[in-house]
Amino acid sequence: MAFCPGHITGFFQICKHDDLLKTGSRGAGFSITAGAESRVVLEEGEGKIDIFVNKAHAKAKVTEMAMIKLLDGEKYNAKVYTSLQLPMAQGFGMSAAGALATALALTELLGKGVDAAYKAAHEAEVTCGTGLGDIAALKQGGFEFRTKEGLQPHGEVIGLEGDMKMLLCKVGPTIDTSSVLNDPVKTEAIIEAGRKCVASFKKDMSLDNFFDLSHQFSEASGLMTDKVRAALEIMGTDDRAAMCMIGNSILATGPDLALMERKLAKFGTVYETKVDHRGPRLM
Repeated sequence: MAFCPGHITGFFQICKHDDLLKTGSRGAGFSITAGAESRVVLEEGEGKIDIFVNKAHAKAKVTEMAMIKLLDGEKYNAKVYTSLQLPMAQGFGMSAAGALATALALTELLGKGVDAAYKAAHEAEVTCGTGLGDIAALKQGGFEFRTKEGLQPHGEVIGLEGDMKMLLCKVGPTIDTSSVLNDPVKTEAIIEAGRKCVASFKKDMSLDNFFDLSHQFSEASGLMTDKVRAALEIMGTDDRAAMCMIGNSILATGPDLALMERKLAKFGTVYETKVDHRGPRLM
């Protein structure tokens, strides 16, 4: 069994290369204590993979692809039981968390190192189009700034000072990340907006600037939805809030979480979590 934190990105710049390990994103975000637990069972067989997410049989294409890479043709039947603590396709990094938790458990069973788990999960997520920088960010943990795209050591990720409780709110229907990342018009706007935010963040890597730039990015990239905008507009002057990339959801923190929760509950389900510094781990 293994656990992997979720991950939230505030702003990002798409950076694609022929080499999957060098492909990723530049940007900033948080690993969070709400994530995914995966239990993997192997037995001799013909290579069948069965994945169950929150007790229901699921396709889970990122997890399946990561497993195929790690099994590398070995004749095992594998069963995976994953429990997600947050909704999928809302910018909470659940696809990455489920895949990496599973990959860590599987590498333990196969006698492979943890680097193989990170490599398989990163390549699977990039190939499936569900994310670009989550795995590199999760490998660093905490509040992080991805200054160079790709999985380490190809990519570079800086750990920053930042520890807080936060609220997450799902304010609308899911957004298909792959449809956004594979749309040339949308990606062009994201790349330009992300490039400017990354350059600005290098000059001031504070939490306040993170939230300011995240808000600017969600507007300039065209990703902000009407529901997200309405939820952000109710925040108080002392609150910090941003859209979760890429989801119809927001993260928010401030001096009075109870009051914020009451406000956000009018828009959708609210979850409380905090920054995770322990990282993905076997259980």
